[in-house]
Amino acid sequence: MFRIRKAGRKDGTRPGTNPAVDLAIPAHFRCPISLDLMKDPVTLCTGITYDRQSIDTWIEAGNLTCPVTNQVLRSMDQIPNHTIRRMIQDWCVENRSYGIERIPTPRIPVTTTEVSVILLEITTACRARDDVRCLELVKKINALGKESERNRQCITAIETGRVLSATFDAFATSSMENHVAILEEILLALTWMFPLYDEARIYLGSSASLHCMAWFLKCGSLGGRRATVLAVKDLASSEQRHVNALVGTDGLLEALVKMIKEPICPTTTKASLMTIYYMVSSSSPSSSSPKQKTAERFVELGLVALLLEALVDSEKSICEKALAVLDGICDCDEGRKMAHDHALTVPILVKKIFRVSNMATEFAVSVLWKLSKNCKEEDGGILVEGLLVGAFQKILLLLQVGCGERTKEKATDLLKLLNGYRGRGECIDSMDFKQLKRPF
Repeated sequence: MFRIRKAGRKDGTRPGTNPAVDLAIPAHFRCPISLDLMKDPVTLCTGITYDRQSIDTWIEAGNLTCPVTNQVLRSMDQIPNHTIRRMIQDWCVENRSYGIERIPTPRIPVTTTEVSVILLEITTACRARDDVRCLELVKKINALGKESERNRQCITAIETGRVLSATFDAFATSSMENHVAILEEILLALTWMFPLYDEARIYLGSSASLHCMAWFLKCGSLGGRRATVLAVKDLASSEQRHVNALVGTDGLLEALVKMIKEPICPTTTKASLMTIYYMVSSSSPSSSSPKQKTAERFVELGLVALLLEALVDSEKSICEKALAVLDGICDCDEGRKMAHDHALTVPILVKKIFRVSNMATEFAVSVLWKLSKNCKEEDGGILVEGLLVGAFQKILLLLQVGCGERTKEKATDLLKLLNGYRGRGECIDSMDFKQLKRPF
């Protein structure tokens, strides 16, 4: 017999110590799939009632039959069984003295028809430039999305992202200063709809929209800035034309650097770093490349020092992204010079090898290789500094443990460069290898 056990009774008795505390769940209150007490009972076209979450999981897995009767589902409609739900709630109330909590009345999931009606009203209000009505409707979309994951899936499955992006572009084009509230609410709604479809990105990537987002990054509220940097990252991750448009937007690069200098939360820091990475990463370094010019601009804004400071004591994901950005910036002469002149560069890069992740190790080796390969000092400069903090041993061990082909080539070349200055002295902290997994 199936029984329900709760965390405890109001009198403090621990479940399992008193037989009266273990209550038998009536069979018709249990979901045929999970065998647990149903919280949101719904009935299928076959007449069988299930808990909504359980039957949703069953259908999403690709099953098109009723789990109990094995009949093919002619309709996927799920009818809320209010009678069973009220009976379950009454049973919970009757047994509250045993620590049973009454299940809340579930909210009915939104339908695509309801969302379509709201989107049509948003489009109509936008054409009339009725920002008050638009704000009300977008808030409604946001509220529905916050209710459940099912609602979010329903809302994003249709053209919600496109409609909201088009509305954002329309109000940004007409008068951004007079429509800050609706513009920010749209950005907040879009945060749980990423990645957007191409048509939505076209609206967000317009000159007016980008100018508006640059303003939000600099002057918006904390929530607005967070939503904006996520939108910018989504644009940067799509097509090169959007990256070029972002780079050409006045004040946007400065705003991204400020997001790293004055972080709001780890999410915004990661999004800012990823956006910058898309702007500066290049597979074929060239001084005339647009990405190199962008990297030079970031160097002027002091990004190198900020990256090194972030690497001192940051979580794994931020370290990986900061090293990736630093690797991209070191493709330009100004970036390498700034990194070369910073006292933290070599010690931090060497320390991060094997300490964070394979990805972080590869980026750290790449940066060290770029700095060492372009070292023009007669006394070895950065190479000797690398030897003093254990670079030679770590690179040698990396080749023994194994790594990607490109990293292997850079590590081999770097090892040759370091070998020429080994007589200058070496030291190593054995703790750096404490957590390293041996290949044998």
